[in-house]
Amino acid sequence: MNVVMYGIPNCDTIKKAKTWLADHNVEFEFHDYRKQGVPQDTLQHALNTLGWETLLNKRGTTYKQLSEEQKASVSADTALALLTEHPAMIKRPLLLVEQDFHVGFKAPQYEEIFA
Repeated sequence: MNVVMYGIPNCDTIKKAKTWLADHNVEFEFHDYRKQGVPQDTLQHALNTLGWETLLNKRGTTYKQLSEEQKASVSADTALALLTEHPAMIKRPLLLVEQDFHVGFKAPQYEEIFA
């Protein structure tokens, strides 16, 4: 099974998700999107699968630092460029399992994904 976790290593939710995967013997690749970015085709696939509203983290400091005009202009048409430029605004973790994307971490959610 091909599993890739996208995120930033110092995020508490990422740490919890990594621990869950390790405890359940799920092998995965970690992709640090602050250092490595996210390939645009991967991000586009995630946006197509999950929708920009689900993928955009409005609670983080990067989003809060945007101007009101930038926040108001976020849409399906602008999300790809915005998230490519500011990957810290992608909700964490972004998990790719085979060809399916999942966002966030809750133990019951992961139990279902890896059942």
